[in-house]
Amino acid sequence: MALINPYINFNGNAEEAFNFYKSVFGGEFAKIMRFKDLSSAEFPVAEKEANKIMHIALPIGNNILMANDVPEHLGRVNENENRSKISVSAKSREEADRLFKGLSVGGVVEFPLSDSPWGSYFGMFRDKYGIEWMGDFNPKYHGQK
Repeated sequence: MALINPYINFNGNAEEAFNFYKSVFGGEFAKIMRFKDLSSAEFPVAEKEANKIMHIALPIGNNILMANDVPEHLGRVNENENRSKISVSAKSREEADRLFKGLSVGGVVEFPLSDSPWGSYFGMFRDKYGIEWMGDFNPKYHGQK
């Protein structure tokens, strides 16, 4: 079965954001590439862009959260105009609480975790980097009643 993996664009703070995500989810980065790693005569990289993230990947379960910094010459990412959310499905209410609480630190909770009419323990927030998340636990998906 194919997996769907979120890919996020940042304005120069991808490494900071991913260190924060790693502190919540745990694990190790599968890959970190900086723009300077690709620098050559054919593809020169400005000094102010050299240490920015060209690609970063954090495995989370069977999925991989990935990102990059957008070079300044391509324009800024509008951090308040995300048209999608990252949805995290926890294996328990306790895990949902831990992830929601950890990821929402410094952000804005749009909908606190609570029991929903469709049977999930569900909530939404925008983290301190402007990324929108949904967190849930649905006992039906984990063989519980």
